Amino acid sequence: MADDDDDQDSGGGGDDGGEAPKKGGKRVLIIIVLLILFVVGGLAAAYFTGLMDPVIEMIIGKDSTSEGGGEKKTETEGRGVFFDLQELLVNLNTGGRKSSFLKIRISLELTTADDIPKIEGVMPRVIDNFQTYLRELRIDDLKGSAGMYRLREELLIRVNAAAAPAKIKDVLFKEMLIQ
Repeated sequence: MADDDDDQDSGGGGDDGGEAPKKGGKRVLIIIVLLILFVVGGLAAAYFTGLMDPVIEMIIGKDSTSEGGGEKKTETEGRGVFFDLQELLVNLNTGGRKSSFLKIRISLELTTADDIPKIEGVMPRVIDNFQTYLRELRIDDLKGSAGMYRLREELLIRVNAAAAPAKIKDVLFKEMLIQ
């Protein structure tokens, strides 16, 4: 019986030797999986940030997305058409302190020149939406690049709502003065 126990112990020692390579294999497998996830994550990030666009265009070719006369439209859309708004001067919400003013000149980037008459037709609504929003701003809302970005996004939402059939691509600040 003692001999049988010794055989089992030595057999158990053999199992430990067999498990050691399995643990090493597991480590290699985990490292490979992590590397694959890292590469896939990097490629996904590059794709979503637009860094992969030239590579994708090179692989599939530029002509596959546009047919015939479609190229001229995409070139026009890429450049855009700019429409300058009148200068706006508004009081900022100061909460009872001394008055603060915002003087701003804005240019709208339109998708096509055909949208200019549409924008001119709804200009009083656009100006009203802008002034209503701007009067509620505080000076702290406009500080830093984050404040400018939020202001741009809010104005873009308001101008697109006011000029519903026309599509405005961007709101550009030509001049902005807080006093």
